[in-house]
Amino acid sequence: MQDFLAALGLVLVIEGLIYGGFPGMARRLAAEVQSMPEAALRIAGLAAIALGVGIVWLVRS
Repeated sequence: MQDFLAALGLVLVIEGLIYGGFPGMARRLAAEVQSMPEAALRIAGLAAIALGVGIVWLVRS
């Protein structure tokens, strides 16, 4: 549970850096995401999941 909370904290830090440091870029990215087809978003999400699991697996082993 402690690892999960640390990972959640890191996600919030990265999100905060993007929105706090580059708000214009965050707005453009959000607008672009709305125009993307659903299949592309699904593929990008699944790829992010696979990459995240791979990174955690490498770090934890």
